This record gives sequence, structure tokens and C-alpha cells, in this order.
Amino acid sequence: MDLGLDGDAALVTASSSGLGKASAATLAAEGANVVLNGRDPDRLDAAVADVRETATGEVMGVRGDLTDPADVERLVDRTVESFGGLDHLVTNAGGPPSGPFLDTDDGDWDAAFDLLVMSVVRLVREAAPHLRDGGGTVVTVASMSVKEAIESLVLSNSVRMGVVGLEKTLSRELAPEVRANAVLPGIHETPRIEEVVTQAVERGDYPDYEAGLADWSAGTPLGRIGQPSEFGDVVAFLSSERSGYINGAAVPVDGGESASNL
Repeated sequence: MDLGLDGDAALVTASSSGLGKASAATLAAEGANVVLNGRDPDRLDAAVADVRETATGEVMGVRGDLTDPADVERLVDRTVESFGGLDHLVTNAGGPPSGPFLDTDDGDWDAAFDLLVMSVVRLVREAAPHLRDGGGTVVTVASMSVKEAIESLVLSNSVRMGVVGLEKTLSRELAPEVRANAVLPGIHETPRIEEVVTQAVERGDYPDYEAGLADWSAGTPLGRIGQPSEFGDVVAFLSSERSGYINGAAVPVDGGESASNL
């Protein structure tokens, strides 16, 4: 299926690793010109090199901290200057620290809100005029924690709800020129999961890596955890004209693990 992304300009934040990188890779492979973003310059350079291996569009990296308004403005400006516009914005950010409610202070709440919600607010505010020019898309990466609360993740469970509420509002206020959707990832075999499972094997929790993955996928009806590329495919589809009548949706990408009806 041709997604019709050839020559489009895309910005994917927090894309030097994991699901953000996978999203950037699929967009670039489909012909979009893509800006990757991260804070660590070495990791960002390595991610750009990896994505270029399968890209048919141009790929570049722009370092920036999503909690810094000046960096957010510069990210959008560099994308527009480099590619002549901005058609697709994929907002992604790292997760807040884990911990139960009573161990979480005001500073933790403020930092989580700044990282998860205000980063999207600032990115969309900067990007909206460019997205409206040619009819663009916003895809917001959230978490399955907005469907079902996850133990000891009170910040993610609570604050990410605001991200999805914002996405739903944007889908109405920016339409018809711009479509806005969210994706809710479950467990995927990202470098972070690989690290966690490997450490568990080293501690003796599992006999080998495959046994660790099998344990992580125990609650998934498909019997396995997801591959980052599968998640990237969903992001690219929602960014494309092939999903032209999908707007304001929050799409689970979790292999059916969630038991929520809505």
C-alpha cells in the first residue's frame, strides 16, 4: 500500500531510540523527509545513521530538550527551513519516573506535566500554522496507561490522560485542515525492554532472554510483545492520506492486552 508520504516533511520528537525512532524510520522509508530529535547528540547521530539505511526520504537530526520552549521553537523552525514546510508532527516523550502516589511530591507532578503535556502544547502551537498550510497531521504517542492504570505509575496514569484530552480537542479545533490522533502503545521490544529483560536474566530471574520475553507477553492474547516497527507502521498510517477519515481517535497498539471496552 502506497501511503502517499513521498516528499512530505515530518518531525518526530524523542526519536533517538525506541518507539519514536521506529516511527521516524517507517515515515522515512515511506518517502517522507524526517527530522529526528533527542537530547544526547551521540545517540541522536547513531539513530539518524540507522534510519538513513532504509530511508527513501531525507533524514536529519536536531538536538533539543522538549521541556525547553526555545528548543521546541527551534525544532519546528529547523524542520520548516530544511524541508520547506511541515506536514506531519509526531509528539513523543520519555516516561516520567515510576512510584506510588504517596512517594510522589509536587516537583514530580510539575515535571511530569511539563514533559508530557506542555511539550505537546508547545510543539503543536509552533507547528499549527505550517500544518494548516497543506493539510497535515498530528500523532501523539501516549500509553495504554490512559485505558488501564498501571501499578506504581501514578504520574503516567494521571498526566497522560491530559495528553489524550488535548489530542481530542485538537482534532476538533484544527479540523478540517489538520487531523489529530493518539496511539497508545503496550509493551514492545524496545532497547529499554531488552535491557530490563537482560538484567533479569543476569540476576537469575529467567533462564534466558527468550524466557524473559515470554513472561512479559503472558497477558497478551497474541502471545508475544510487539516489535517497534509494528508500532511505527501505525504511526505512519495515521500520518498518511490512507487514514483520511480517522480523526480524534486513540488507537491501542498492544496486541489486545488491555481488557478495557473503551
